[in-house]
Amino acid sequence: MVSRVRAPELPQNKAWLNCDRPLSLAQLKGRIVILDFWTYCCINCLHILPDLKYLEQKYKNWLTAIGVHTAKFDNEQEIDNIRKAILRYDIEHPVIVDRDRHIWDQYAIRAWPTLTVIDPQGYVVGSVSGEGKGEVLDELIGKLIEEHQEKGTIAAQEIQTLLEKQRQIEITPLAFPGKVLADEKRDRLFIADSGHHRIVVATFTGEIKQIIGKGTKGLKDGYVNEAQFFSPQGMACDRNQNLLYVADTENHTIRKIDLSAQTVETIAGTGKQNPALHLPSGKALETPLNSPWDLELIEGEILFIAMAGSHQIWAMDLRVGQIGIYAGSGAEGCWDSYLSEAAFAQPSGISANGEELFVADSEISSIRAVSLEENATVRTVCGSGDLFGFGDRDGIGEEVRLQHCLGMEYVEGKLWIADSYNHKIKRVDPKTGLCETVLGGDREDDRNLQNQESRFDEPGGLSASSSDLYIADSNHHKIRRVEFNTLSISTLELPGLCAPGGCVAIASDNGDRGREKSGEKE
Repeated sequence: MVSRVRAPELPQNKAWLNCDRPLSLAQLKGRIVILDFWTYCCINCLHILPDLKYLEQKYKNWLTAIGVHTAKFDNEQEIDNIRKAILRYDIEHPVIVDRDRHIWDQYAIRAWPTLTVIDPQGYVVGSVSGEGKGEVLDELIGKLIEEHQEKGTIAAQEIQTLLEKQRQIEITPLAFPGKVLADEKRDRLFIADSGHHRIVVATFTGEIKQIIGKGTKGLKDGYVNEAQFFSPQGMACDRNQNLLYVADTENHTIRKIDLSAQTVETIAGTGKQNPALHLPSGKALETPLNSPWDLELIEGEILFIAMAGSHQIWAMDLRVGQIGIYAGSGAEGCWDSYLSEAAFAQPSGISANGEELFVADSEISSIRAVSLEENATVRTVCGSGDLFGFGDRDGIGEEVRLQHCLGMEYVEGKLWIADSYNHKIKRVDPKTGLCETVLGGDREDDRNLQNQESRFDEPGGLSASSSDLYIADSNHHKIRRVEFNTLSISTLELPGLCAPGGCVAIASDNGDRGREKSGEKE
């Protein structure tokens, strides 16, 4: 006889989000429970969310999903940052904050993401790691429902929750803007209003020129006022033909916006995530992509793509509509070598100087350089190159420590870096690897500063004109402007810009509410 393992009870003294009180397995007896061990930086964890949402809706009377947030980075330990991630990714199931990895250890978890299934009688019946497990879980849940209906041990009832988005009252015209793109020739600033699933076009002084996309998630081509995106991120502009290319991240596609014809067209991807690592080059519209996060256009012909989901750099020849892997084996890590042998870890920002493509390699908190010459190779400019080698230290080369860097811009021989989880802007010499902090700092230390605009909150993207640097200050839902000459910071006002439908609820900075309700102490 095979012995069954009873699932360890969930702690009641930790912070719980997306619910008005802590949940217990005893309370959930009679329901199937999925524990999703995740951390919000992890692209693989984000890929799990659509599967979970599908299962939650399909089996809402029998299934409860609970996210167990066990942080990788120091910044992800903060409850308010987790709350903002819940809002950013529209997570609607309860989340418990496993700050000390107590639940992680009790369930013997070894990797993100891991999903553990608990039957209606409170026993662990299975655990799977990695993404792409939706069909396996669907089949298992169906069998468990049938088995426990026959035994009379399952209860058909829906658990009510109080979502974080139902508690919030602050209204902002932008929601988690991910990237920006400055077009100085035409006085245009393109803003990826990622949380609103649209592109905002403004002048450098903040005058709104156009909004592209309906502001609701979806994948729809057509005229700009009818088109739909799903969490768009990086952009690139062909200034001669007036074309804007967009990494439509959660649709796993590349979109082309013809600003003259006022149309949106899908030019790469199928709308489905690509689970394979070694697809050969092929027709762009027949090749599935995997969370494209940033774009760089070289000479108006080759579109380079930071393919965060497959830990690779891809390239699309716009002349013939062909797409394929440019660099990266698909293994997650840091390996400097020839293009096909090199390894990246969730590349999320790219920029170029004509000779090299520079990459913000977020999960290893490092800056990489990819040669654009013959016999091309990949090298590490600065950072430890270790999946857990993060921190906040200026210096040269391997001694540098960053924390989940997401964006970069090459300007006059230097790389400006969005060191996202350190809430700083840093500058790197790509030749020597010298890294220095230029702007921002720890938010706790900066709260007493008179100039609150000097604080950033997980900045995600950068773009420069000849005189200014524009920053997507993602968690502040703002665009910051930095004058290169003085390094003075201001917020770009966008008068007249409204959220889709006129308003939206966004998390406040009240980071203590979750701890007060749950009893968890710092």
